[in-house]
This record gives sequence, structure tokens and C-alpha cells, in this order.
Amino acid sequence: MASFAPIRSVERALEVLLALNRSPVSSLDTLHQQTGIPKPTLVRLLETLQHKGLVVRAPQYGAYTLASGVKQLSAGYHGEPRIVEAAAAPANALTRKIKWPLAVAVPDYDAVVVRYSTIPDSPLSLLHSTINMRLSLVGRALGRAYLAFCGREERRALLDILRLSSNEEDAMAQDRPALLTALRKIRQQGYALRAPGIRPVSGTLAVPVMEGQRVVATIGMTWIASAVSNEQAVERYLEPLQGLSRLISTRLANL
Repeated sequence: MASFAPIRSVERALEVLLALNRSPVSSLDTLHQQTGIPKPTLVRLLETLQHKGLVVRAPQYGAYTLASGVKQLSAGYHGEPRIVEAAAAPANALTRKIKWPLAVAVPDYDAVVVRYSTIPDSPLSLLHSTINMRLSLVGRALGRAYLAFCGREERRALLDILRLSSNEEDAMAQDRPALLTALRKIRQQGYALRAPGIRPVSGTLAVPVMEGQRVVATIGMTWIASAVSNEQAVERYLEPLQGLSRLISTRLANL
């Protein structure tokens, strides 16, 4: 809950921008009908937005249109914020149902990085937070799911990079045929598990998140190994996790 009342002038300015976004050119009458804002107030708002380079007055009298300056408002809104926005609510809902924590990871050069986690909603997490944790593309389930489902050229480039890695969890990249076989199996079964021997106190099951034909993130569920085996995790949670992945993809398409 907000600790203060919304600033009405800011709300009105945003309402005007949203209304202008609905059509190429808008008259003052149209904006008044769509927003309910009095015309004198509308004129002041439009002139302020014009001064900031966000609105221009169209050649027609009393008509306005968005200026190219509005592109600056979305310049910092790239893939990661969209993925978090699409994933947060449904991921939280699934954790509340199954109790185990979920994480959403995105690629970052030679690893994936956790950008969202439902640990705060999970009573069963071993860690306080995983946000910004870098995870191996070779050893960790979230990374293996990405490496397995990314495009062939991207995978080839990543394998060349990983071959030079000093990270112990990337050691399997030295044996490319074996790693390619493992990645092929992940693609065939539709999910990835953590490589054996890495942090055996827990396990992670991960699936790709697709935008069209391109993998843009991975989402995984982590459990305590003494409570659930890999086989049990796949049997119980793969279908809900894949359903979550499809829902996130749908929400991405609608953003």
C-alpha cells in the first residue's frame, strides 16, 4: 500500500500520453472525452509535454500527436524488465501452491544470472536470496536449459567461450562431444537438471522460456535433496513448471 496519495497532476499527464498513444492525431475535444480532464487543464498539460519534447501540435488547429521524444521513456526498458514483469505474478502463485522456490534467469555472456526469485514466498528455501547470482551454463540447471535450447550459432559461440573458462563448474566444456550429447538429451526431454556433484544438498529442475522461436530466459524450481529425488521432482513438478513457462511466454507476447 502506498504511503501517500497519488500526485494528481502526474496521473493526468500520464493519462494524456496514454490517450495520445491510441491514435496518430488527437483533437482537444477527443482528449477531453477520453480523459475527462477539463480543456484548460489539458492545454496546460499538452504545452508542458510539448516543452519536454514529448508532444507536438499537429498542423490541424487544436490537434496533437506524440513526438519522437516519447521513445526516451522506454529506452531503458529491455528484455530483463519485461521478463520479470511477465514472470513475477505467476511464479509467485506457483510457489504459494507447491511451496518450493522458483528462479528466473537470463543469459549474461558466459553464464545466466538470476533476475527474479520467489524465495520470499517459499517456506522451504535453503538460501535467503539468489538475486544476481551467476550460474554456470554447463553445471547448473538454469544455465544448461538455456545452453540446450538456444540457437545453434549462439551455442557454438558460447561453447568456444566456455572452453576457456576457469570455473570448475564449466569443466565439462572441455569435452565438447560429451557436453553436446548431454545438451541433446536435455532438448529431447524438455528440461534440465543440475549436473551431478554440484551442490548436492539441493536439486534444481529448469525449463526454457521462449519468445517466439527464441529462448529468452529459463525458470527453475529448487528443492532439498533429502526430501525429494530428481525423479520425484520431474514426476511431480515438470508439468506445472512447463505450464508456467508457457504462461510467461504468453504474457511476454501481450506486453
